[in-house]
Amino acid sequence: MTLSDCSHTLFRYSKPTVMRLKHFSVTLIFTLICSISAGQITEAEKKLRTLNTDTVMGWKKGGVAALNLAQTSLKNWAAGGQNSVAVNGIFSMFVNYKKCKSAWDNSLDIGYGLIKQGKDADFMKTDDKIDFSSKYGREAFKNFYYSALLNFKTQMRPGYNYPDVIHKISDLFAPAYLLASFGMDYKANQYFSAFIAPVTNKLTIVSDKTLSDAGAFGVTPGKRSRSEFGGYIRAVYTRNDFKDEFLKNVSFTTKLDLFSNYADNPQNIDVSWETLISLKVNKYISANLNTHLLYDDNIKIPVDRNNDGILSDIELNNPGSRIQFKEIFGVGFSYNF
Repeated sequence: MTLSDCSHTLFRYSKPTVMRLKHFSVTLIFTLICSISAGQITEAEKKLRTLNTDTVMGWKKGGVAALNLAQTSLKNWAAGGQNSVAVNGIFSMFVNYKKCKSAWDNSLDIGYGLIKQGKDADFMKTDDKIDFSSKYGREAFKNFYYSALLNFKTQMRPGYNYPDVIHKISDLFAPAYLLASFGMDYKANQYFSAFIAPVTNKLTIVSDKTLSDAGAFGVTPGKRSRSEFGGYIRAVYTRNDFKDEFLKNVSFTTKLDLFSNYADNPQNIDVSWETLISLKVNKYISANLNTHLLYDDNIKIPVDRNNDGILSDIELNNPGSRIQFKEIFGVGFSYNF
């Protein structure tokens, strides 16, 4: 037998043997593919498990907590002036949920501030607010939702027309505003929404007897509340993930509320426009700017025309609707979440 014959004999298999080899090869390849796939699934499962549960379930939340401080100390200062210390706290957060055709947005804003000017002076309030909103919507068509909104606003501590600290001009639940509305919500993207509600009830509450007897905040003298039916618009833009290098450490929120009473001077629209800008210096230090423009035709405010800090009888007896504006700027400690 030649070497060539030996070679042919060595690699010559019967038909059953060839079939078994083919079956074995297919089995081996299938096993390898399954092993690779199983490895990929395992890696995918690991990544999925590391994801935040809130993200998987459609929750999005965030906010900022800040404490701003300011202090001035003078001694033998020829140009004059007063020692002062000021503190202002801000807490703003949102918790939103979106899944399938449902969207639920919630926000809470709290602010409180004090200032003391002069050695023997008392602390005076510069900021005081509680603002809670909850809005639920069901998708009607792309970016539009049938929605219901509930909004509640009040303050925590008594307010005074300084330097008069005897007669209160506001207090907890004096006033308080409860607004319930039904309409259509347009969500352009994750940052901007515009809510238009032709069916809205606005309830103004004045729980303090002295203030309600005086007819403060538009209630009928002696009554503790005032109900208004009208139309309402709310536009909100909030963002804290700017990509631009100049804005990447900026958190920005602005909110505009408009309300018109159908039955009582509907052309006199109540306006509330709030803006909060947080400029992050580092992990714990930031500069915060908070502004609030307010106009309510039912709130009558006396004006100190002489700028002497004292309201005359004529000024007290001739109040009017005024544009109110508040601006607070401070640098202090902050935490974004």
